[in-house]
Amino acid sequence: MNYRLTKEGKEYLKHGLPEIQLVRALEIKKTLKIEEAKRLINNFSIAIQWAKKYGWVDVRGEDVVLSNISVKSLEEEGLHSIDNSQDIEDDLVKLLIQRRLIEEAKEDVKTRAEKFIGKEVGTLTPELIGTGVWRDVKLKEYNVEIIGQKLHVGKRQPYGAFLDWVKEKMVGLGFEEKQGPIVETEFWNMDALYMPQHHSARDIHDAYFVKDPKYAKALDKNILNAVKNAHEKGTKESRGWEYQYNVQRAHRLILRTHDTAISPRTLSSQNLKVPGKYFQISRCFRYDVVDATHLPDFYQMGGFVVDKGLNLKHLIGLLKLFAKEFANTDEVKVMPSYFPFTEPSAQLMAKHPDFGWLELAGAGIFRHEMCEPLGVKDPVIAWGAGLDRIFMMSMGIKDIRDLFSYDLKFLRNSKVVY
Repeated sequence: MNYRLTKEGKEYLKHGLPEIQLVRALEIKKTLKIEEAKRLINNFSIAIQWAKKYGWVDVRGEDVVLSNISVKSLEEEGLHSIDNSQDIEDDLVKLLIQRRLIEEAKEDVKTRAEKFIGKEVGTLTPELIGTGVWRDVKLKEYNVEIIGQKLHVGKRQPYGAFLDWVKEKMVGLGFEEKQGPIVETEFWNMDALYMPQHHSARDIHDAYFVKDPKYAKALDKNILNAVKNAHEKGTKESRGWEYQYNVQRAHRLILRTHDTAISPRTLSSQNLKVPGKYFQISRCFRYDVVDATHLPDFYQMGGFVVDKGLNLKHLIGLLKLFAKEFANTDEVKVMPSYFPFTEPSAQLMAKHPDFGWLELAGAGIFRHEMCEPLGVKDPVIAWGAGLDRIFMMSMGIKDIRDLFSYDLKFLRNSKVVY
């Protein structure tokens, strides 16, 4: 194991250990008053401790007296050895470490980088860049005109680049991004969306339930009670689902099954703006059989617009705009659908050249039974779109599993157009 001098060890190597300094002073005067010795010797308390331990000095009243003129310091010899990268005995190592005069020479970022000074390198590592050592290395020259050799230049993962492009697109359209947790409660994932706890509509989500811990510690009591009353008794314009709401089940932890779980969090926030436009890109999880068009984890992009006077025409126009902008297709149709938290509900379909008509987004106007407990009085048009399938359509990909592929051949040959 390698060791190096500490800052204190370097100082003592240069000027002498405190106990040696004390002995040298006593060799001249034989006796020193304690107060005088304190003025002469830095770290006098350390000096007197070790000089007495080795029997070099005595303290007689107010005087320090030299008692042994034959002084040999193993510590001093050890400091010289360590400074010259020489090995020393284990017991002396322990003593010097105890006195904080040496330390283990761990290789830091700068040390690793300095090894390449004056050498030829083919890769600029973070260490070389961060320490500035790249200025002192020789960069290997590359011949980009070599015939017969294909160079694989660095590029972004195609789907990752697409997700960032979608985010930039939405921000450019004036939407504000919101985020939420992957491990979610049934409350925000379903209850706050006015999905009854006993309704078969929950079965289509095929949720993954968290084993440990099973339940969240706490939910906002005011919002929880408002949603509970909406389920049991309804609102001003509704009689609710008329069942006994299970508060404990509301705390059950699951993996988020759809991006819309983030929407009620945003709607109930004190920072909600009216009018306002919000979106979220979220990784979602549902149990599914893996094939060319299905995965158990997937990305969705959804959001909502809240403002006075919004209606179904606004929603349909927004969906057609999304299909054109994100899926690069004019072959779309908006069909009636069903979601427990929207009325009316719609479904955006787009035609894929290989798979035919695919569902791209579910949409609708949030029900007042959902919005009222969250403190929202104005109409809210909302949507949730499957980004995986949108990317497949725009890139001509036939197997959804390729989106997350680690196959180098596929990644090298794939196009990055976003």
